[in-house]
Amino acid sequence: MQTASRTPEQKQAAITTARILLEIKAVNFRPEEPYILTSGWASPVYVDCRKVISFPRARTTICNLMTQAITRDAGYESTDAIAGGETAGIPYAAWISQSMGLPMLYVRKKPKGFGRNAQIEGEFAPGARVVLVEDLASDGASKVNFCNAIREAGGVIKHSAVVFFYGVFPGALKSLNEAGVSLSYLANWWDVLEVAEQDSLFDKKTIEAVRSFLHDPVQWSKLHGGRAE
Repeated sequence: MQTASRTPEQKQAAITTARILLEIKAVNFRPEEPYILTSGWASPVYVDCRKVISFPRARTTICNLMTQAITRDAGYESTDAIAGGETAGIPYAAWISQSMGLPMLYVRKKPKGFGRNAQIEGEFAPGARVVLVEDLASDGASKVNFCNAIREAGGVIKHSAVVFFYGVFPGALKSLNEAGVSLSYLANWWDVLEVAEQDSLFDKKTIEAVRSFLHDPVQWSKLHGGRAE
């Protein structure tokens, strides 16, 4: 699945993000020993956006780009709070809410089971318009749980934003679309492959293996011990 048409600004943000992730070694290409993702797909590529927290200049740039994406896609005065999903989304919610001058929330994967038994930490008024931010999305399914929790607590959520979207598996946004939530993202694997190839960061055999995966991820997964449908 190739990237949909993007504006020059979005494309530049994608290339900048991809270059940052490669520079801090948050990206791994390992076709000879595939990763098995939570969704069951076998993948020769893996990204760890949690590494961004340790690089102040990198995270400032990425969060500025995320803020621009949120205001572009959700609106300039249409967001009342920024929520982060447990756990990787929490630091991004802190930085972006600070940048946008908005309250921060964080959403647990499930209620904590004692005290207030809260699933959402922080305070917001009923009807508050919330944007969920996280580090990445592969199929979007995990985001739905967080969105449902926000709605059950009285919030309104129509937008989610991530640093990185795998952007290759079929039906990747189905769960979010069915939940009425759009996804904004900065970069995907096509962007990373473009930068990696331009900068000669991996050998030709590795680059070609990743390209093969991106062109037919289902077949690649099936042939490498992962999910086949």
